[in-house]
Amino acid sequence: MNLLIMGPPGAGKGTQAETLAQELQITNISTGDMFREAIRQGTEMGKKAKEYMEMGELVPDSVVVGITRERLSQPDCARGFLLDGFPRTVVQAEALEDMLETMGIVLDGVINIAVPREKLLERLTGRRICRNCGASYHLRYNKPEVENKCDACGGELYQRSDDNEVVVNNRLDIYESKTEPLIDYYASRSLLKNINGDQDIEKVLADILASLGK
Repeated sequence: MNLLIMGPPGAGKGTQAETLAQELQITNISTGDMFREAIRQGTEMGKKAKEYMEMGELVPDSVVVGITRERLSQPDCARGFLLDGFPRTVVQAEALEDMLETMGIVLDGVINIAVPREKLLERLTGRRICRNCGASYHLRYNKPEVENKCDACGGELYQRSDDNEVVVNNRLDIYESKTEPLIDYYASRSLLKNINGDQDIEKVLADILASLGK
């Protein structure tokens, strides 16, 4: 089964993608992970991706399309895949459609996780990360035992630059203007599966599986 998963920043699609891929025994492909690896290695592509990601901007199509094509060509995708983070625009969706056609791959469905904007702001701006071990917390949903200190190592907690309210609002504005048109694009192709993301993680997963007939 070959699937796409989409949703705004903070919708939890990364978490759902990982679990869903395990349930369906297909390969989870996160463009975010690929970019972070390139950034860690300090490659030219990684440096370019980092500049855009830190501003809350979309990574250019030329970067995204190239690494996605290479990834889908790898043997572990032959049994099926779940793309998380691509496409993000109709132009990218058209490029993906052309790419899949040339590769002889059929797309089986597109999962869209929807969450109200105010909930997304709360989720994203409340996140805190440990400077020492990288553990993640949330001011409302996953508070540390001691304020601003990591439960695991005692390290200082901080807010990532891309989690502040200005950047988060910018990311959501970009999503709404450039990515939401994908909903109409895939709905017109009878591929869209709309899922309510404003509920427990387990219920979201159950709804996704049900929409796929699983």
